[in-house]
Amino acid sequence: MSDDALVIYEEEITRIDSLLTKLLKGAEAKCALLVDKDGHLITRQGFTHSLDTTALAALLAGAFASTKEIARLVGETEFSVLFHQGKKDHIHMSLVGERSILAVIFDDRTTIGMVRLYAKETSVELTKIFTGMTDRAQHEHPRVSADFAASAGDKLDDIFKD
Repeated sequence: MSDDALVIYEEEITRIDSLLTKLLKGAEAKCALLVDKDGHLITRQGFTHSLDTTALAALLAGAFASTKEIARLVGETEFSVLFHQGKKDHIHMSLVGERSILAVIFDDRTTIGMVRLYAKETSVELTKIFTGMTDRAQHEHPRVSADFAASAGDKLDDIFKD
C-alpha cells in the first residue's frame, strides 16, 4: 500500500458510485471500474457480475505501469488514456489525478467518442472528490515532521531504557 493512501469514507463512495452510474447512462457503457494505481478496486458500477473485478483491477494497474515505461522510453512523462478494442467489447482507461484509473467497458451500442467524452467529465468530478479527500486527510491527520518523530523516538528510548 502506498504511504499516501487515502481512507475513503462511505459518503465519498456514494458520490463516486453516482458519478459512475451517470457515466454509464450517458455513454451507454456496460460497466465502469475505479482502481487505484496499486491495482486495488475502489468501486464499480454496471454489469460486472461475470467479471473477476479483483483480477481486472490488478491488470488495469499493471497495464498503466507498463505503459508509463513505454512513455518514458519515447520521451513522454506518461500516457493518460489507453484504449483496447476487441471484436465485441472494448475498454477505455484514463488516469484520474495522480492516484487512480477509470476503466469503462463498452460494446458497439456506443462509440469511443461518447465514452471518452463522459469519461473525461467524470474524471474531472472524481479529481475534485479526491482533492477534497486529500485536503480533509491532511487537516484531520496532519503529518508528523521527521524532526518531531526522531525527538519523540529518542524520548521513548530514554523512558524504556534498561
